[in-house]
Order: sequence, then structure tokens, then C-alpha cells
Amino acid sequence: MDDLRDKYLTAIAAAADEAALEDLRVQAVGKKGEVSLQMRELGKMTAEERQVAGPKLNALKDEINSALNAKKQALGDAALDERLKTEWLDVTLPGHRRRPGTIHPISQVTEEVTAIFADMGFSVAEGPQVESDWYNFDALNIPGHHPARAEMDTFYMHREEGDNRPPHVLRTHTSPVQIRSMQEHGAPIRIIAPGRVYRADYDQTHTPMFHQVEGLAIDKDISMANLKWCLEEFVKAFFEVDDVELRFRASHFPFTEPSAEVDIRCSWEGGTLKIGEGDDWLEILGSGMVHPHVLRSGNIDPNEWQGFAFGVGIDRIAMLKYGIPDLRAFFDSDLRWLRHYGFASLDVPTLHGGLSR
Repeated sequence: MDDLRDKYLTAIAAAADEAALEDLRVQAVGKKGEVSLQMRELGKMTAEERQVAGPKLNALKDEINSALNAKKQALGDAALDERLKTEWLDVTLPGHRRRPGTIHPISQVTEEVTAIFADMGFSVAEGPQVESDWYNFDALNIPGHHPARAEMDTFYMHREEGDNRPPHVLRTHTSPVQIRSMQEHGAPIRIIAPGRVYRADYDQTHTPMFHQVEGLAIDKDISMANLKWCLEEFVKAFFEVDDVELRFRASHFPFTEPSAEVDIRCSWEGGTLKIGEGDDWLEILGSGMVHPHVLRSGNIDPNEWQGFAFGVGIDRIAMLKYGIPDLRAFFDSDLRWLRHYGFASLDVPTLHGGLSR
């Protein structure tokens, strides 16, 4: 045993790499190694001989294994030291030039819209993006058979079988914020509600998630004339033109009566959109007088109060104002696109300083 100990401890100390070390392990304590073969001989010995040889063989095996582990650790440390000598980093060298971040066009346009309507006395209201179907549909006079309530158009939240709670949806518009605001603050009220909305649609001009801003004004003597003036002032300020012509076309929305689609006079001459001139018309939003059912849902008496509401797609007017051809690019996180269409972080939109820089 002394000869085996000296033989393998000397060889282990002289091993140059882990491959040589593994060969020594197999030769010494592997299944057919010299120490392992010696331990098999214990069965042929008398009880007295085993009491003497057994502990010595186990001690030898443990000593060789310890030497193998220590040498393996030493070889690993030596390899790491060599690697660190070649893979060093001079932390005093200058880093990459930092590029300033930019504001996403959606965030910029939201701020522009907020600045315009704030000047008209509108405050900003927010609400949850997961709504009960009562706030999203019933309170807004959208009946159960309406196509917008079908699963092919609306994202419904999962419900376990037997769950008796009302169904919830990813809100399809920000109109539920109008109901919540009326319930909380009553009348008179003047708010805009910007935010994310969700519908099951995807193409060049539609995405499953997009952004809307809806406006609501409730008072005792509000009429369609007030709505027309409000939208004209908004369009002139947003597109930064001195004059604009709007066309109101009769339409139908469950939550307004009467309802109107709003078109804006424009020109596409040379492939460039020019607002306020030309012979073309471009639809930009929907509007109307708030339906009595909606007022009652907001705990407001329609015999005493009336008002107007409108809704416009933030993504859509951003595309029109800044010449962005594809709505899907808004959500691709392409740095080249963001650097091209992004806004400097300090360019805060104001009416006196300018909306877009």
C-alpha cells in the first residue's frame, strides 16, 4: 500500500492537465484500478486480516481521491489565471458614445392632444384597461346582439366553468372612462380620456392594441355647435394650420344621438397630405351628442343635462401628421424607426411654444 500511495501521489502531483489526471484516476480507483482490485481481495482474507487491511485501503482510496480533487482545482485555477492574463479590460478606456433617448410618436402626440384640450378646459381622466362588459358595452347602450360584442372582434378574459361573475374584456374603447368619470364627479364635466384599447384586428392600418383619446363635455346648454367649434379648434392647433374646413356626415353610434362622422378638407397632391386645402376629404373621427341612456348610466339626469362626445385614434392622427405609412411600425421597436420619427426628450408640446419641433 505504501508503494501504491507513493506511486500515485507522485504521479498526481506531476500531472500536466486534466486529461492526464483522469487517466490516473482510472488507473488507481476506477472499476479496474489497482486500489479497487486490492479491495476485491478483502473477501478472500480472514476476519482478522480484513480488520487490518480494510481501513488501510479505505484511507488510501480517500487520500488518492483528495489528491485528485486538489490537483484538479489547482489546474483549473492555473487555467483561469492564464485566461485572465490574455482577456483583460482597461476600464480607463472611453466607452461607447451614448445616444440620447427619444420620445415615441405616440407619447408625443398624446402630449400634443392633451395640451390642446387642456387649453379648452378639459382635464385628463383614466380608467382600467380590463373592464366588465357592463362598463364597456351595456352602459354605453351597446346591445347584446351588437357585432362589437362578438368574440371575433373583442378580447374576452378567461372564465372558469361555473363562474357567475360578469364577463370582463380588454376594453375596446376608452368610453368606459366617461361612465366612471360621470359616476365619480357628476355634472358639469369636461374630460378627455387617452389610453390603450384592444380589438381583434391586424393589418396596415389596424393592430390588436392601439391608442384612442375620447372627449366628453356635459352641461346644461351644450349643443352640436359647441362640438363643431371644439373640433375645429383642435384640428387647427394639432395640424398647425390657420384655417380648416370640417364636414359632418350623419352616422350611427349606439352611445350618441345624433351621431356624426367628421371629415377634414385636404389635398394629396404630390403624395403629400395638406390639411385645410384641396378637393379631397379625409375621415378623422366620430362624434355626437351623448345618448340619454349613457347619461343615466353615469347617474346624470338627461332631462337636466346634455353634452357631446368624440373619439379619435391617436395612432391614426400621428400617422397623418408625421407621414408614417404603416401603423404596425409603431410597435416593432426598431431603433432606426424610433431615431427617425422620435422626438427629443426636452421638446415638451405647448401651445405657446409649439406642439411639434
